[in-house]
Amino acid sequence: MKYDLKALLKSSEASLTQIVDILNTAPSLMLQSLESSNTAIIIVDMVNGFVKEGPMSSPRIQTIIPAIRELMTQAKEKKLPMLAFADSHNESSIEFATYPPHCLVGTSESEIVDELKEVGGYELVLKGSTNGFLEPAFHNWLKEHPTIEQFIVVGDCTDICVEQFVLTLKTYFTTLNRPSRIIVPINSVETYDLGVHAGDFMNVMALYKMHMNGIEIVREITN
Repeated sequence: MKYDLKALLKSSEASLTQIVDILNTAPSLMLQSLESSNTAIIIVDMVNGFVKEGPMSSPRIQTIIPAIRELMTQAKEKKLPMLAFADSHNESSIEFATYPPHCLVGTSESEIVDELKEVGGYELVLKGSTNGFLEPAFHNWLKEHPTIEQFIVVGDCTDICVEQFVLTLKTYFTTLNRPSRIIVPINSVETYDLGVHAGDFMNVMALYKMHMNGIEIVREITN
């Protein structure tokens, strides 16, 4: 099948307008409105290799550091559990067939950025693929926090690691027939620009796909 670009753009224009309207009218959410006993913060891949250095880093992702830092600070005061995924690969990682070598074990690229390290208070989980949900350490964390059913998920990249994680987490709870509330604040997730991978467009489509699969998209988390 071949796609007709003009026809595709014409048929998609109305849908894209509606999607943008949905995201532009997303509400803010007060952290204080969430119960401490069943809420956790999940930070995805805020590592130097995606934020500050290396072939996979993007200045776009630097822009979300302040919002994530503030959320972590407030969550720490509220004594919410926090977990941070850090991409970490050995030199023979099969993922390098898809992406350039990045975030090698023991290098600064695989370290959480200093701005968030300074806040601390999180449990670190290293991940060797784009989907942190698959890591055994995360499942151990879930078992250790059986009351958690509300998750605020922040980090990068919106259309890869964040999207894969939240959709898998949501369907996991659905499989168990357990309620869950997974929240993604727009101002605390970001992706990159590279060639045809246009960051703004990829962000919009990833956020909408999350929205249509039961993920709660909010503008920001306020205190």
